[in-house]
Amino acid sequence: MRIARFTVDDQLHFGVVSGDEGEETLTVLAGDPFYMGVQPTEKTYSLEEVRLLSPIIPRSKVVGVARNWHDHAAELGNETPTSVQFFLKPNTSVVGPGDPITLPDFSEEVSYEGELAVVIGRIAKSVPVERVPEIVFGYTVANDLTARDAQRTDLQWTRAKGFDGSCPLGPWIETDLATDDLRIRSWVDGDLKQDGTTSDMVFSVAEVVSAISEAFTLLPGDVILTGTPAGVGLLEEGNEVEVEVEGIGALVNKIRR
Repeated sequence: MRIARFTVDDQLHFGVVSGDEGEETLTVLAGDPFYMGVQPTEKTYSLEEVRLLSPIIPRSKVVGVARNWHDHAAELGNETPTSVQFFLKPNTSVVGPGDPITLPDFSEEVSYEGELAVVIGRIAKSVPVERVPEIVFGYTVANDLTARDAQRTDLQWTRAKGFDGSCPLGPWIETDLATDDLRIRSWVDGDLKQDGTTSDMVFSVAEVVSAISEAFTLLPGDVILTGTPAGVGLLEEGNEVEVEVEGIGALVNKIRR
């Protein structure tokens, strides 16, 4: 099931997305599915009639995972970690599909990182790996934008990873997805830059979520970014970035200065 968040005539809705690519329709839900469950109404829209938003604005946090692909760690000259390494992004970093991304004034080296994102569906703490599926609402596409120059100079990554617009999410949440071998690809202005599969991760999706839940209580709507394959590069004004995760869809944003 695909769950979208969107507006029509300045009214906010959640909806179930159905139909083949290019022919999608959205059935409006009665309220927020994270707290009221999936309750379809009789109201429907075509995809062309709505403005898609980020499928979720995290209630409390976005947690990113660093160096979770061997080849990405190597391309930046880093060792592969022996335990899950993570950082936080504020919910003000989140933007939706089609939203412009404004590069921050403090950085001249912002790069893209296409990723699979996990959306949490229930309160959870210290979750064993085998029980992680019980707390997952679904999955979406993410772009973990990073200011590389700030990442090099700052003692912590908060500014480099958490600036406004640094966490595009979308186009919707897929609630039923096997994550062991998903293809993740990123393009800049139509040129393929990243092409990997989740089978190449250092730590699996379930291992990542379990490790993070040991440190933080996870709340409904929290988002976990699971890491990026090799091929990251810098962005410039006017670039269009597309990230696609197999089984979910594509997230497209344009860059401006």
